[in-house]
Amino acid sequence: MSDRHFDALAARFAEKIYGGAKGAIRLAVLQADLAEILPPRPLRVLDVGAGLGHMSLWLAQQGHEITLAEPAAPMLDGARERFAAAGLEARFIQASWQQLASAGEQTYDLVICHAVLEWLAEPAAILPVLHGLLDADGWLSLAFYNRDALIYRNLLKGHFKKLRTQSFAGERQSLTPQQPLDPRELAAQLAEYFVVERTSGVRVFHDYMPSDFQARTELGELLEMELAYRRHPTFQGLGRYLHWLCRPR
Repeated sequence: MSDRHFDALAARFAEKIYGGAKGAIRLAVLQADLAEILPPRPLRVLDVGAGLGHMSLWLAQQGHEITLAEPAAPMLDGARERFAAAGLEARFIQASWQQLASAGEQTYDLVICHAVLEWLAEPAAILPVLHGLLDADGWLSLAFYNRDALIYRNLLKGHFKKLRTQSFAGERQSLTPQQPLDPRELAAQLAEYFVVERTSGVRVFHDYMPSDFQARTELGELLEMELAYRRHPTFQGLGRYLHWLCRPR
């Protein structure tokens, strides 16, 4: 298995991930979490696997100095277009996380790594690299595809064969991640490099709603409830993604 990049799927990615309620909820939760910890001064921010730059653009709008690193040229071009349309500047690097590690990149106040680990052949290998890119008093914003939520959804659908065989990887050309992450395993791997200080679930109930309920529920109500319950001790762990804000050791 190799790392997955999105060279040929940029348009599909934009429509599927950010074209509806799922993307809106994801951005709302991530932004609410980050707003709690961002100081009232400009930060040097690195977005690893920046994709189309949705989170980076929001941070740039808050006045932060942004570097976007993305290995897929079509995705990086899409991010450039979004920044240009907004009249904002950033530094754009076409690079994988391995290239960042070997290039002697500077350190940053905030490193973002959202929806990256689940596409890597060896997810744990990126953790020391992220640590090395972060200032001693900085923050890591880590969001990842939650294996527990995938198991629960398969239980609800009666997909017991998948559960017996542990066949969770998406097809090669699909947008289903190839390596959903076990939160307990990831926490143990993170502990060598980071302290997890805050946690949230992303889409703790939306993806479990019947489709007709999803269709007739207003987006504003969905966002309100997802934000309200993102840290609930029972529901947080059901988030389709988990968002952890971490400090380096």
